Amino acid sequence: MKKLSKLLLVFFLIILNPAIVNSAEILQIKNSNTILVGDQNRNLTIGLFCVNVNENDELAATNLLKNEFPRGSKVKIKPFGFKENVLLAKVFNIKGTKEMTELLFAKDLAREICSS
Repeated sequence: MKKLSKLLLVFFLIILNPAIVNSAEILQIKNSNTILVGDQNRNLTIGLFCVNVNENDELAATNLLKNEFPRGSKVKIKPFGFKENVLLAKVFNIKGTKEMTELLFAKDLAREICSS
């Protein structure tokens, strides 16, 4: 009976525990529309999807992103396509509570350039 309970415990620990997932992390925020993320073995340049920041608001938008997503922050990426070798995507914090373009829209620092 003890052997069966130990076997069941091991089985449930293996099946029910999620596998360790290495998420991407912010390496650099180049400007209000372009960021560099990396994982264990590669770096990727990401352009924020459907966002356009006015030149006058560029510095404020970049600073907002740097404050909300500091270097080393773990992020999730939702890709939408490629343009000129840059991945177009939405970037969320690891908990999924913040998204970069939504932050810019909320502070009126950007406008959406894609139709929903």
